[in-house]
Amino acid sequence: MISSGFSKLSKEKKIDLLVENHFSNNASEMKHVIESFWHEDKLQQKQFDEFSENTLTNFYFPYGVVPTFKLNGNHYCVPMVTEESSVVAAACRSAKFWETRGGFHAKVVGTKKVGQVHFIWKGESQKLKGFFDLNKKELFEHTRPLTENMEKRGGGVLDLELVDKTTEEKNYYQMMVTFNTCDAMGANFINTVLESIAKKWEELILNEASFIEEEKDVLIIMSILSNYTPDCLVKTWVECEIDELTDPKLEMAPQLFAHKMELAVKVAELDIFRATTHNKGIFNGIDAVVLATGNDFRAVEACGHAYASREGKYKSLTKVEIVNNKFRFSLEIPLSLGTVGGLTRLHPLAKLSLKLLKNPSAEELMMVTAAIGLAQNFGALRSLVTSGIQKGHMKMHLLNILNHFGACDEEKKKALDFFKEQTVSFKAVQDFLKTQRDYH
Repeated sequence: MISSGFSKLSKEKKIDLLVENHFSNNASEMKHVIESFWHEDKLQQKQFDEFSENTLTNFYFPYGVVPTFKLNGNHYCVPMVTEESSVVAAACRSAKFWETRGGFHAKVVGTKKVGQVHFIWKGESQKLKGFFDLNKKELFEHTRPLTENMEKRGGGVLDLELVDKTTEEKNYYQMMVTFNTCDAMGANFINTVLESIAKKWEELILNEASFIEEEKDVLIIMSILSNYTPDCLVKTWVECEIDELTDPKLEMAPQLFAHKMELAVKVAELDIFRATTHNKGIFNGIDAVVLATGNDFRAVEACGHAYASREGKYKSLTKVEIVNNKFRFSLEIPLSLGTVGGLTRLHPLAKLSLKLLKNPSAEELMMVTAAIGLAQNFGALRSLVTSGIQKGHMKMHLLNILNHFGACDEEKKKALDFFKEQTVSFKAVQDFLKTQRDYH
């Protein structure tokens, strides 16, 4: 049992206490495992430790790249951080496939972000609406000291709106605030401004002479940004004539391939079970870029899944359109990303990622990230409607299985050769290694 006060201990004492309580039978081994992942640069490790709380060590994920990715006529080397087999390979295959068919295209539709002040007010809705309209300008002016630097960069508070939610919950209102945070993701900026607005709103209501005591008793529930940003939106697509979808690796006529891709997306629009896995595949690509650039993949995922449900039913985020013998595969998704602030300039690999991408603006990063999500989804669907998902995925997973069984380099080489024409499975690999080891 670990007592209270754990957070106040030094890292070394935290580790000692942890292994003593949870790994008493092999404490020294577990302590070695924890310490073996520390960065050799003590100053760098100190910075990593300060990213979060109760930090003991670092957790490594593979950092890979799509070396050549054509988007809007430009070529990018795109960093991806993921532990899942075949994700980077699928994105690379899609990038290569579309390289000679015009590449990927993308455009940013909007960059608005949202925050809310949630509060309870007892009185007539129209009275509060009139009071808000009279004081809206003052609320704007009150935020000026907090927003002036952002305004110099072209951002700031765009609008304030009073939202009446009393039909859903008695006396419940929202102050809906929209922002442009330029190249910052802007979470801390937004929350600071919202809390300032809430405090001023409370003060204005309390000092309003026309309000009776009950009306002056406003209750601020909370002030917080929303990770649902439907107006911070990016669109990305690929397109070509159906006849151009020829590729020996597709192993089917281009017309049939296009039709099956169209049906595959239709299934993900109709069926929530398929839609969930379909969209997860999109985020396999998006999350990998978001992580590599030090952005918040949890916020991006939450927003994307909410957007997939915006019409009252969860469905595919991608679309296939076939018109006049032209195949078009597209993705529309809200992405709130930043290239300044947070970990983007603190984590050395996040900094490297942004340099690799030629120091993009937030809008450019939105387009790259969305396009990688589309590439990943195209790669997954391409496998599903042709050879099946396991053929490629399990070949990429083969090394993980071999490592699980402690295969040596010679065994790995033979296994990779053997399974070129064989179905990969955990049992099949186990049996293969057994024959190799029995032979020797």
